[in-house]
Amino acid sequence: MSIFSLIKEDFLNVKQNDPALHSTFELFFNYPGLWALLFHRLAHGLYKRGLRFLPRFISAISKFLTVIDIHPSATFGRRVFIDHGTGVVIGETAIIGDDVIIYQQVTLGGVSTTKGKRHPTLENGVVIGAGAKVLGNITIGENSKVGANSVVVKDVPADSTAVGIPARVLKRGYDKNPLSHNKIPDVNKEIFQYLLKRIQVLEDALPKNKQQSIQEKDNELDELYTNFIHSMD
Repeated sequence: MSIFSLIKEDFLNVKQNDPALHSTFELFFNYPGLWALLFHRLAHGLYKRGLRFLPRFISAISKFLTVIDIHPSATFGRRVFIDHGTGVVIGETAIIGDDVIIYQQVTLGGVSTTKGKRHPTLENGVVIGAGAKVLGNITIGENSKVGANSVVVKDVPADSTAVGIPARVLKRGYDKNPLSHNKIPDVNKEIFQYLLKRIQVLEDALPKNKQQSIQEKDNELDELYTNFIHSMD
């Protein structure tokens, strides 16, 4: 597929899939991610032909205009959408598959100064949430999601959801809607719910005389906490 065919497909991809787009005219002024991808397609084509200065110069112009930093050596598949895009950084050896969505402030970075593959691979259908950092020569499996502001330093299997710092896989199973961020698990909420239920089980298991003693100590703690809150006024 030629570079110009890829660029045309990138424009059509936004027109067909972004409900915020109300006219073709907006594509030329309100989609820096689309323009960053256009500049990258051109720079990458030249980079593959052995040129170095001109592709880096095109990337520098793109960065100045779009505030998106993509190394010309990074490999992009078809129908990639960089939504909003401000602050996105994509390293030299990153590989991005087809139908990938990347939101603002995402970093696909390296953790090594050695030559060779040192940046992430995003397989087809991956969604990377706003502010997420995907670091090192790792693979985000097909149709997987990375939650906003997560830090991923290990491989994520296909059809999974990874969230947290460092990111952990909390959900497996393919979701047909790639934008359903509301379905990403709330790690802190689930942990606190577990702890509260566990405490209740332990309290119920205590003998009655022990429970009375614990209740007295609990009342003392409540009084200390109340005094502390009042001291902050």
